[in-house]
Amino acid sequence: MTLTLPGGQTVRVRLHERQEVPGPYRWRYLVGVPAWTARPEGVEAAEYTVWVTDRQLTPIEGVDLSAVPTRRRPPPPAPGWVVGAAPERRGRTVVHDAACRYVVGKGGKELSTLEALDALMRAGARACRDCDAATVLIPALELGEGYG
Repeated sequence: MTLTLPGGQTVRVRLHERQEVPGPYRWRYLVGVPAWTARPEGVEAAEYTVWVTDRQLTPIEGVDLSAVPTRRRPPPPAPGWVVGAAPERRGRTVVHDAACRYVVGKGGKELSTLEALDALMRAGARACRDCDAATVLIPALELGEGYG
């Protein structure tokens, strides 16, 4: 790879790793920049490693990069909360974390945190105890008591 330094100078670098990241530049690259170290016995070759974006790099034609270790971002967690029918009794509902194994792929209505708290305040509603719903939402409801 060729790294373009501030000021326009270019230098060939060694690509150690690439990583998918959130933000305006999807990928960042760990590169080794050649450097020199002064020793009492003389000058010695060294390498300085630094993360850079793809805007600073240019591939070298004909160089295969398929063996470079690549780390992709894990899929984002399911957002928010989901309310669904309670299996134990008709007309009752259960609020789950959106990633709960009891609702993933089974439908239900997606809710924001405030909507989930409102849903729990309705008659016949409960929070799932197998996911974060009860741990997170019940204390939040208790904090709000007396403010309604």
